Amino acid sequence: MAKPVRAQLGDTWITCQVCQGDLFRERQIKLNSFGMEFVKMAWADESATGLICWRCGYVHLFVNDGIKLSRVEK
Repeated sequence: MAKPVRAQLGDTWITCQVCQGDLFRERQIKLNSFGMEFVKMAWADESATGLICWRCGYVHLFVNDGIKLSRVEK
C-alpha cells in the first residue's frame, strides 16, 4: 500500500474538505475529454495530482504544478 503524504501549496498546508484530515494517498489522474477519447488520443489529455484522503477517501484534484508532497512514515 502507498505511504501517506502531506501536501502544501505555497505556505498553505492542504487539509481534506470533508473531514479536515491532513494525510493523503497521491495518484496521477488523467482528465479525459470526450473529443480526445473520440479521436483515440486520450493519452494526450492533461493529468492532475489526485490526493485521496487517508481518513475518509474524498478525492481532491490539483492541476497546479506548485503542489509539494512530503512523505510521512506511518
